[in-house]
Amino acid sequence: MTKSKRIAFIGNSLPRQCGIATFTTDLSQAMSASKHGVETRIIAMTNDKLNYDYPQDVVFEIRDGEIEDYATAARIINSGNFDAVSLQHEFGIFGGADGGFILTLLAKLRIPVVTTLHTILAEPTPGQLQVLQKVVAASSRVVAMARKGRELLESVYGVDPAKIDVIAHGIPDRAFHDPELAKARHGYAGRPVILTFGLLSPNKGIEVVIDAMPAILTQRPDTLYVVLGATHPNLLRQEGETYRESLYARAERIGVGQSVVFLNQFVEVPTLLDFIAMCDVYVTPYLDEAQMTSGTLAYSFGMGSAVVSTPYWHAQELLDQGRGRLVPFGDAEATGDAIASLLADDNKRMDIRRAAYETGRSMIWSHIASLYLASIEMARAAHRPRLVSDLVTQQIARPPQATSLKLGHFNAMCDDTGIFQHAVYSVPDRAHGYCVDDNARALVLAMQLAEAGEAGISETRTACFASFIQHAWNPDLARFRNFMSFDRRWLEPQGSEDSHGRTLWALGVCAQFDSDRPRRRWASSLFAQAMSTVLGFQSPRAWAFTLIGLDAYCRANPDDRSAQKLRLQLAGRLVELERRVSHNGRHWFEEGLSYENARIPQALILTGMATGTTQFIDVGLKTLGWLMTQQTGENGQFRPVGTDGFFDQGDAPKLFDQQPVEATATISASLAAHGATLDKRWLDTAHTTFKWFTGSNDHGVSLIDPETGSCRDGLHPDRPNENRGAESVLCYLISCAEMGRAARLSRPVLQAVELRQLS
Repeated sequence: MTKSKRIAFIGNSLPRQCGIATFTTDLSQAMSASKHGVETRIIAMTNDKLNYDYPQDVVFEIRDGEIEDYATAARIINSGNFDAVSLQHEFGIFGGADGGFILTLLAKLRIPVVTTLHTILAEPTPGQLQVLQKVVAASSRVVAMARKGRELLESVYGVDPAKIDVIAHGIPDRAFHDPELAKARHGYAGRPVILTFGLLSPNKGIEVVIDAMPAILTQRPDTLYVVLGATHPNLLRQEGETYRESLYARAERIGVGQSVVFLNQFVEVPTLLDFIAMCDVYVTPYLDEAQMTSGTLAYSFGMGSAVVSTPYWHAQELLDQGRGRLVPFGDAEATGDAIASLLADDNKRMDIRRAAYETGRSMIWSHIASLYLASIEMARAAHRPRLVSDLVTQQIARPPQATSLKLGHFNAMCDDTGIFQHAVYSVPDRAHGYCVDDNARALVLAMQLAEAGEAGISETRTACFASFIQHAWNPDLARFRNFMSFDRRWLEPQGSEDSHGRTLWALGVCAQFDSDRPRRRWASSLFAQAMSTVLGFQSPRAWAFTLIGLDAYCRANPDDRSAQKLRLQLAGRLVELERRVSHNGRHWFEEGLSYENARIPQALILTGMATGTTQFIDVGLKTLGWLMTQQTGENGQFRPVGTDGFFDQGDAPKLFDQQPVEATATISASLAAHGATLDKRWLDTAHTTFKWFTGSNDHGVSLIDPETGSCRDGLHPDRPNENRGAESVLCYLISCAEMGRAARLSRPVLQAVELRQLS
């Protein structure tokens, strides 16, 4: 196996102000600087309320609360020629319950993951336990930064010990220093200096050291305690500087205000190292034992500082064997005694510093980077790609039955003229008015629900859609108009050939299924007036839409010989097109692919079944089978032809933008193929395609809102389209109705097939 050359990091990243951001950036840079020629890029976790000026090595930002971003990040990584992923895990930086959104990303990755666990809780909640176990399961290897971490992973989380690496927190490589030189640069020459560094928050225990200062000053009156660091951003947003101000007041109240300096700033690493270099004693008075790692402790220890600390887990291991001093949690007296004794004994302080510095040589970033690279190579060696992940137990929604279809958004998109074309998010957009295409689809949906015996769409709404189609008819041209402005002005004398064909489709379905007898007669009459115009059309889709309408119309009007003749003519044209265009294993009707492609095979299959013409069925099945080779992703998911690739001759289909109309057309065609063949594989294709709506797609995001029945307008390259227009909601609801009908019809048919096979 070749060495890893390209690694993606996932975690917080500078200039975001936090320890994980510093760690991610430092480790990434250390790997890039290694002799192995590694290239690194960062996927940065971002608080969605803030903006950061990230450097160029940050290639994508995941907004922590937007689950779609996690799926997009996985797609970017999978397509980015990366060899492995280095994930920085901390519950608080990911969205979802207990940071569970990260599982969406992990479930979709196709390359090995090495996860660094920055927090490992001894007593996790059930949710935290479950999430971390799933993160570990998705990772080829996991890294703990202390031996205690390994112990907890094995005993609490049940992790295989062979999967765990213990790698210390990295530190910069600096020479052993003389604090007096750095003190002079900061104006503190000759004074004993105590330093605490880090983002300010109540769990850091700063008040304990302030309370210890009177005892320290008794022995060394010129001692200075420097508290370096900005207030933690989360605390700052919630409370402002209330906590910092309370520390000021505390120092003044006990009379040590002149000996405590607060430097309210987030400093870059070079500045931080200079401050560490000037301190005589570094103190980390954290109040919680369950601190698995501390970057500030690692930096100070590794540079050779004399450290006084409470015995949280990381400090216990680093300061063992005389490499520092441990004091009880919250004990100001013990803290003051330990600091004062080190300030008073230069030799003892120097012994501790040298022991810490020598141990720290194994923690410099270049060495830590080599350990991580070794872990990554082990992960790659053990990695086995998975096509289907059980990491996220997502419930891929089954198509709701007609009785449970939610029509809230559908109804919101309608007024007394018809259904609006577009929406801005979920708000109907009056600026674009109406079109006959969508009102025809709405009438089709109403008929499907009526055929199922449901009254989901009101009689008033159904009459409104029919009225829109009637008003769209232009008898002078024997064509349907398409676009209407919000003020009810037609914007054209006639619409496209495809919109005419789609309207005939709706009229045919209305003629067959409408429960209102006069409206059935109206639909048949208007269909008969408008159908002959199609003979002059050149669009294969217009022919296909008309054929689908003819399938229903001819059932309602079996004696109309002109309609029977028309469908044989149109189907014959499609067969001839396929014969002339298909070549070299490519079976299609055009040189390129366009929109609603599956409607053409569907039309041929339906027409062949109705007329008993085997050739129509055969061509329909052959072309639908070929189309599915173009519409299936590498993991078996439905991947419709993107709008960016319409009519690109000879090229592979473009991935985006993906739209619901393609899924609905494919479901309809697959169900028609199943009806013609009773081959269960076509039923499976319909189910797989329906899952595109509910999350089994290239971004791993559900497009539908099950509470309102709305459907997003599709998938952009980097995110879903948040608008929810008429075409999208109608396509989703039509697919729900068709899948429900298929479920009702397929049960007795499949049972009969099974009995026949057994006999």
